[in-house]
Amino acid sequence: MPFAHFALALSIAVIAHRGEHLRNPENTLPAFREAIALGADYFELDVRTSSNGVLVLSHDATVDRRTNGKGKVAEMTFEELRKLDAGGGAKIPTFDEALELAHGKIGIYVDCKQVAAKQLVDAIAKRSMDAAVVIYGSPRLLKEIQTLNPKLKVMPEANNAETARRLIEDLHPKVIAFDARDFQPDVIKLVRDAGAEIYVDRLGVADTPRLWQDAIDRGAAGIQTDHPGELVDYLKKKGYKQD
Repeated sequence: MPFAHFALALSIAVIAHRGEHLRNPENTLPAFREAIALGADYFELDVRTSSNGVLVLSHDATVDRRTNGKGKVAEMTFEELRKLDAGGGAKIPTFDEALELAHGKIGIYVDCKQVAAKQLVDAIAKRSMDAAVVIYGSPRLLKEIQTLNPKLKVMPEANNAETARRLIEDLHPKVIAFDARDFQPDVIKLVRDAGAEIYVDRLGVADTPRLWQDAIDRGAAGIQTDHPGELVDYLKKKGYKQD
Protein backbone atom coordinates (compact mmCIF):
# COMPACT_ATOMS: atom_id res chain seq x y z
CA MET A 1 0.00 0.00 0.00
CA PRO A 2 1.66 3.25 -1.08
CA PHE A 3 2.21 5.89 1.57
CA ALA A 4 -0.01 8.40 -0.28
CA HIS A 5 -3.00 6.08 0.14
CA PHE A 6 -2.97 5.88 3.90
CA ALA A 7 -2.08 9.57 4.24
CA LEU A 8 -5.33 10.45 2.49
CA ALA A 9 -7.55 7.70 3.84
CA LEU A 10 -10.24 8.53 6.37
CA SER A 11 -9.33 5.70 8.71
CA ILE A 12 -8.01 4.62 12.09
CA ALA A 13 -4.22 4.27 11.93
CA VAL A 14 -2.87 0.79 12.67
CA ILE A 15 0.48 0.93 14.48
CA ALA A 16 2.41 -2.36 14.51
CA HIS A 17 4.21 -2.52 17.87
CA ARG A 18 7.90 -3.28 17.15
CA GLY A 19 6.76 -4.39 13.71
CA GLU A 20 4.90 -7.70 13.33
CA HIS A 21 6.87 -9.27 16.15
CA LEU A 22 4.78 -12.32 17.03
CA ARG A 23 6.08 -14.22 14.01
CA ASN A 24 9.27 -12.19 13.46
CA PRO A 25 12.01 -10.87 15.76
CA GLU A 26 10.99 -7.51 17.21
CA ASN A 27 12.58 -4.30 15.89
CA THR A 28 14.02 -6.05 12.84
CA LEU A 29 13.59 -5.55 9.11
CA PRO A 30 11.62 -8.83 8.69
CA ALA A 31 9.12 -7.61 11.32
CA PHE A 32 8.77 -4.28 9.52
CA ARG A 33 8.34 -5.92 6.10
CA GLU A 34 5.55 -8.08 7.54
CA ALA A 35 3.83 -5.02 9.01
CA ILE A 36 3.87 -3.42 5.56
CA ALA A 37 2.51 -6.59 3.94
CA LEU A 38 -0.35 -6.73 6.47
CA GLY A 39 -1.44 -3.18 5.64
CA ALA A 40 -0.40 -1.38 8.82
CA ASP A 41 -0.11 2.40 8.64
CA TYR A 42 2.93 2.65 10.92
CA PHE A 43 5.45 0.33 12.44
CA GLU A 44 6.75 1.31 15.85
CA LEU A 45 10.46 1.07 16.60
CA ASP A 46 12.82 1.92 19.46
CA VAL A 47 15.96 3.96 18.80
CA ARG A 48 19.19 3.89 20.79
CA THR A 49 22.76 4.99 20.10
CA SER A 50 25.77 2.68 19.92
CA SER A 51 29.04 3.58 21.63
CA ASN A 52 30.43 4.84 18.32
CA GLY A 53 27.42 7.02 17.51
CA VAL A 54 25.26 4.87 15.22
CA LEU A 55 21.47 4.96 15.67
CA VAL A 56 20.31 1.37 16.15
CA LEU A 57 17.06 -0.34 17.05
CA SER A 58 16.55 -1.94 20.45
CA HIS A 59 13.76 -1.65 22.97
CA ASP A 60 15.91 -2.74 25.89
CA ALA A 61 19.01 -0.95 27.16
CA THR A 62 20.85 -4.29 26.90
CA VAL A 63 20.98 -6.89 24.14
CA ASP A 64 20.53 -9.76 26.59
CA ARG A 65 16.83 -10.54 26.04
CA ARG A 66 16.56 -10.38 22.27
CA THR A 67 19.96 -11.53 20.97
CA ASN A 68 22.59 -14.21 21.53
CA GLY A 69 24.85 -11.61 23.15
CA LYS A 70 25.14 -9.72 26.39
CA GLY A 71 25.90 -6.10 27.19
CA LYS A 72 24.56 -2.57 27.09
CA VAL A 73 23.73 -1.12 23.69
CA ALA A 74 25.31 2.20 24.64
CA GLU A 75 28.60 0.47 25.52
CA MET A 76 28.88 -1.59 22.32
CA THR A 77 30.07 -0.45 18.92
CA PHE A 78 27.79 -0.83 15.94
CA GLU A 79 30.16 -3.47 14.56
CA GLU A 80 29.81 -5.50 17.77
CA LEU A 81 26.02 -5.14 17.72
CA ARG A 82 25.84 -6.13 14.06
CA LYS A 83 27.51 -9.48 14.72
CA LEU A 84 24.70 -10.56 17.04
CA ASP A 85 21.75 -12.74 16.06
CA ALA A 86 18.53 -10.88 16.88
CA GLY A 87 16.45 -13.98 16.16
CA GLY A 88 16.20 -16.34 13.20
CA GLY A 89 19.40 -14.92 11.73
CA ALA A 90 18.09 -11.35 11.68
CA LYS A 91 20.49 -8.56 12.59
CA ILE A 92 20.01 -5.45 14.70
CA PRO A 93 19.10 -2.80 12.11
CA THR A 94 20.17 0.81 11.97
CA PHE A 95 17.54 3.52 12.14
CA ASP A 96 18.57 4.54 8.63
CA GLU A 97 17.82 1.05 7.30
CA ALA A 98 14.34 1.23 8.80
CA LEU A 99 13.76 4.66 7.24
CA GLU A 100 14.94 3.38 3.86
CA LEU A 101 12.64 0.36 4.07
CA ALA A 102 9.62 2.47 5.06
CA HIS A 103 10.05 5.24 2.51
CA GLY A 104 6.99 5.45 0.25
CA LYS A 105 5.36 2.42 1.90
CA ILE A 106 4.48 3.08 5.54
CA GLY A 107 4.90 5.56 8.37
CA ILE A 108 7.17 5.14 11.39
CA TYR A 109 6.25 5.64 15.03
CA VAL A 110 9.65 6.51 16.52
CA ASP A 111 10.09 5.72 20.22
CA CYS A 112 13.19 7.61 21.37
CA LYS A 113 14.96 5.57 24.03
CA GLN A 114 18.45 7.09 23.96
CA VAL A 115 19.22 9.46 21.12
CA ALA A 116 20.35 13.03 20.44
CA ALA A 117 17.73 15.28 18.87
CA LYS A 118 19.90 16.62 16.04
CA GLN A 119 21.12 13.20 14.96
CA LEU A 120 17.56 11.90 14.83
CA VAL A 121 16.26 14.94 12.92
CA ASP A 122 19.12 14.75 10.42
CA ALA A 123 18.55 11.03 9.81
CA ILE A 124 14.85 11.59 9.10
CA ALA A 125 15.60 14.50 6.76
CA LYS A 126 18.24 12.49 4.88
CA ARG A 127 15.58 9.94 3.89
CA SER A 128 12.89 12.60 3.21
CA MET A 129 10.63 11.05 5.84
CA ASP A 130 9.65 14.26 7.66
CA ALA A 131 5.95 13.88 6.82
CA ALA A 132 5.86 10.15 7.52
CA VAL A 133 6.96 9.92 11.16
CA VAL A 134 5.52 10.56 14.57
CA ILE A 135 8.10 10.94 17.33
CA TYR A 136 7.53 9.80 20.91
CA GLY A 137 9.88 10.84 23.70
CA SER A 138 10.40 13.04 26.71
CA PRO A 139 8.98 16.59 26.57
CA ARG A 140 12.51 18.04 26.67
CA LEU A 141 13.69 15.95 23.71
CA LEU A 142 10.52 16.68 21.74
CA LYS A 143 10.99 20.41 22.30
CA GLU A 144 14.54 20.15 20.93
CA ILE A 145 13.28 18.23 17.90
CA GLN A 146 10.51 20.75 17.32
CA THR A 147 13.01 23.62 17.48
CA LEU A 148 15.27 21.92 14.94
CA ASN A 149 12.40 21.08 12.57
CA PRO A 150 8.91 22.44 13.39
CA LYS A 151 7.41 20.33 10.60
CA LEU A 152 8.08 17.08 12.42
CA LYS A 153 5.11 15.61 14.28
CA VAL A 154 6.07 15.17 17.93
CA MET A 155 3.96 12.99 20.19
CA PRO A 156 4.27 13.33 23.97
CA GLU A 157 2.65 10.99 26.50
CA ALA A 158 -0.55 12.41 28.03
CA ASN A 159 0.07 11.04 31.58
CA ASN A 160 -2.76 13.02 33.22
CA ALA A 161 -4.90 16.11 32.64
CA GLU A 162 -2.45 18.53 34.27
CA THR A 163 0.51 17.21 32.30
CA ALA A 164 -1.48 17.10 29.08
CA ARG A 165 -2.51 20.73 29.55
CA ARG A 166 1.14 21.81 29.95
CA LEU A 167 2.21 19.78 26.92
CA ILE A 168 -0.50 21.35 24.78
CA GLU A 169 0.57 24.85 25.85
CA ASP A 170 4.27 24.18 25.33
CA LEU A 171 4.42 21.89 22.29
CA HIS A 172 1.04 22.37 20.56
CA PRO A 173 1.28 18.73 19.42
CA LYS A 174 -0.88 17.42 16.61
CA VAL A 175 -1.00 13.99 18.25
CA ILE A 176 -0.70 12.78 21.84
CA ALA A 177 0.08 9.26 23.01
CA PHE A 178 -2.01 7.35 25.54
CA ASP A 179 -1.69 4.01 27.28
CA ALA A 180 -4.27 2.16 29.37
CA ARG A 181 -3.32 4.17 32.47
CA ASP A 182 -3.91 7.67 31.10
CA PHE A 183 -6.73 6.88 28.65
CA GLN A 184 -9.24 8.54 30.96
CA PRO A 185 -12.29 10.71 30.11
CA ASP A 186 -10.92 14.01 31.47
CA VAL A 187 -7.61 13.64 29.63
CA ILE A 188 -9.31 12.51 26.43
CA LYS A 189 -11.63 15.51 26.47
CA LEU A 190 -8.78 17.94 27.05
CA VAL A 191 -6.79 16.55 24.13
CA ARG A 192 -9.76 16.40 21.78
CA ASP A 193 -10.78 19.97 22.68
CA ALA A 194 -7.23 21.05 21.77
CA GLY A 195 -7.64 19.52 18.33
CA ALA A 196 -4.91 16.91 18.80
CA GLU A 197 -5.28 13.32 17.64
CA ILE A 198 -5.14 10.42 20.08
CA TYR A 199 -2.90 7.41 19.48
CA VAL A 200 -3.54 4.79 22.15
CA ASP A 201 -1.75 1.57 23.06
CA ARG A 202 -3.90 -1.51 23.04
CA LEU A 203 -1.33 -4.09 24.17
CA GLY A 204 -1.49 -7.18 26.36
CA VAL A 205 -4.96 -7.89 27.76
CA ALA A 206 -6.31 -4.72 26.09
CA ASP A 207 -5.41 -5.94 22.58
CA THR A 208 -8.85 -7.27 21.69
CA PRO A 209 -11.64 -6.31 19.26
CA ARG A 210 -13.85 -5.15 22.12
CA LEU A 211 -11.22 -2.77 23.45
CA TRP A 212 -10.18 -1.65 19.94
CA GLN A 213 -13.78 -0.57 19.45
CA ASP A 214 -13.87 1.05 22.88
CA ALA A 215 -10.80 3.09 21.94
CA ILE A 216 -12.39 4.18 18.67
CA ASP A 217 -15.65 5.08 20.39
CA ARG A 218 -13.71 7.27 22.82
CA GLY A 219 -11.91 9.16 20.08
CA ALA A 220 -8.74 7.26 19.19
CA ALA A 221 -7.35 8.08 15.75
CA GLY A 222 -4.61 5.45 15.98
CA ILE A 223 -4.17 2.14 17.81
CA GLN A 224 -0.86 0.51 18.66
CA THR A 225 -1.22 -3.27 18.62
CA ASP A 226 0.68 -6.55 18.76
CA HIS A 227 -1.85 -7.94 16.24
CA PRO A 228 -1.67 -5.59 13.21
CA GLY A 229 -3.12 -8.05 10.72
CA GLU A 230 -6.16 -8.77 12.86
CA LEU A 231 -6.70 -5.08 13.60
CA VAL A 232 -6.50 -4.18 9.90
CA ASP A 233 -9.11 -6.84 9.12
CA TYR A 234 -11.36 -5.63 11.95
CA LEU A 235 -11.19 -2.00 10.81
CA LYS A 236 -11.96 -2.93 7.22
CA LYS A 237 -14.94 -5.01 8.33
CA LYS A 238 -16.27 -2.11 10.41
CA GLY A 239 -15.68 0.46 7.66
CA TYR A 240 -12.91 2.37 9.45
CA LYS A 241 -10.29 1.48 6.87
CA GLN A 242 -10.30 1.34 3.09
CA ASP A 243 -9.04 -1.66 1.09
